Parts: sequence; C-alpha cells; structure tokens
Amino acid sequence: MRADLNPNLPAVPRLLPATRLAAAASLALGALFAATAPAHAQVAGDTIAKVKQSGTFTIAYRESSIPFSYLDGTAKPTGMGWEICNMIADKLKTLTGRSDLKVVGQSVTSANRVPLVQNGTVDIECGSTTNNSERGKQVQFATNYFYTGTRFLVKADSGIKGLADLKGKNVVITAGTTNMLVMRRVNQEQDLGINITSAKDHAEAALLVQSGRADAFAMDDILLYGLKASARNPAELAVVGDAIQVEPYAFMLRRDDPAFKKLVDDTLAELAKSGQFEKLYTKWFLSPIPPNNMNLNAPMSDELKKNLTELSDKPAT
Repeated sequence: MRADLNPNLPAVPRLLPATRLAAAASLALGALFAATAPAHAQVAGDTIAKVKQSGTFTIAYRESSIPFSYLDGTAKPTGMGWEICNMIADKLKTLTGRSDLKVVGQSVTSANRVPLVQNGTVDIECGSTTNNSERGKQVQFATNYFYTGTRFLVKADSGIKGLADLKGKNVVITAGTTNMLVMRRVNQEQDLGINITSAKDHAEAALLVQSGRADAFAMDDILLYGLKASARNPAELAVVGDAIQVEPYAFMLRRDDPAFKKLVDDTLAELAKSGQFEKLYTKWFLSPIPPNNMNLNAPMSDELKKNLTELSDKPAT
C-alpha cells in the first residue's frame, strides 16, 4: 500500500516539478522585493535620507586633479574640492543628527565618475568636472566654483608656444573629458592634422609628454599647472597657448534631488559671502601645497570673481 494512502503511516509530501519550484521561488523573491522596493527607491532618490539611514557619506575624488582633489604624499585625498565636500559632510551631520556619520572617499576617473554618481555608489564628486549641458542630462551640478580653459602642457625646450605649433604633432588628452571634444573640433575646423590619442588619467598623459611619446597634453589649464608643479623637475615643463573655450567646474550630484542640491549650494554661498572661499582659494592656488610645497601661482579669474556674487550654476554650452 502507498504510504500516502495509509492513514497509519506519516504522509510524504509530493515533490514539485522543477518548473513549479522555480516559479514558487520567483514569486517569493518578487514578493520580498515588492515589499522593500518603495523604501529603497525613496532613499536612493534622496541623498539626505540615504545618508541618514546608512550613516555614510561617500565623496568621489580624483587622484591627480591638483588642486581640486588629488592624493597627497601619504596617498590620502586632499585639495580644495575635497575640503569643501568635507564641510558639506559636517552640514549633513547636523541636519541628519548623525554625529557618527562616516565620510568615505572613493577614487573615480574621467570615464566612470558620471555613472558612479548616477547609480548611487558616490553621493558627490569633488574633482575637476566641467558643468555642461550634455552632462546635465545625466547628473545635477551645484554652483560653479571654478572656471578654466583648454591649454597645453609641453616640454619647456620643445619650441611649442601654442595651437599653431602643434600642426601634424601628437597630442594626448585624458579619456572621457570635454577637452577631447574641443580638440577634435578645433583640429577639424582648422585642418591641423594633429594626431590625437587618449590616456586613462591626467598623470598618465603628463608622463607621455615627459617621456617624449607625446608632444603636448591638452587639458584644463589649472590642472596642467598642478601637474607641472608636482613634477620631479617642474622647470622641464611649460603651460602654453591661449585658452580654448572657457568652462566652469562644479560638484556633481544626482538628478532630481533638490534638497541635497540646496544644501550644497547654500554651503558654497556661505563660503562666498563670508570671504572664506577666497581664503580657500589663496590656500590652494596661491600658496605652497602638498605633496612637494609647490605654489601654482594661479590668480583668480574674472569669471570666478563674478560668480562669487552671482552664484550661478549655468553650464557651458
């Protein structure tokens, strides 16, 4: 007699076919995600709520974007942007009541900085990112806090003085930057025949110039000054040429998060109105800085002076 028909024997459960087991598991997981998804979605779209819940605020930094964010002599992030973002973290501690808030640094590159902001891996990016309309479709930008233009890092004895001298030569540009687009356009419009190649980051691009494998590195002038100052022999390098297309820098945030953008913008406004921003500028652009105590000697531009009053987040076209 079959056990399941004998009332005196313990019942043996029927085994479900594999397809039915898979379906049951899928339904169970679906129910679990459905129960938790609304809360997760709410936190993901609200940085302040996310930080309050997790107790962590993640700041994205660049390893060689001197003096905005870069690694110091002990391989720790530093720079003007990094310092301001830590001030924003202090504001978050007060606002969320999380005195135990943990500030975490996350290194990013030109290629991955936008997606890592978008997907919530980092909460703010404090590097040297140009605020432009195209990126504005993917991320939100805070108030502009610097203005720069594309120029060239070359060997001091190269004889290169500007764009015209680069005709037919090799120019390296960091991948994923707006400078790549600018140079490709200028190269085509002026029929310069420049051979444009890419590097993974600013440090690698500068090394290609120093080693003679590239004639020039086209990048935002302030970053070139920083790379020159941090070189083993700064006198061997020169920043040359007229600026091509002046553009603003701004911190990157996630889109559709007005409360966090307001907190960041308000922090920058307080720094500007109190005069502390100018003190920070003097510290990072007009004084000796780590790791080798070089002075960039880069005076504040007229565009930045104007924006300390206007506090605009207007993107480059």
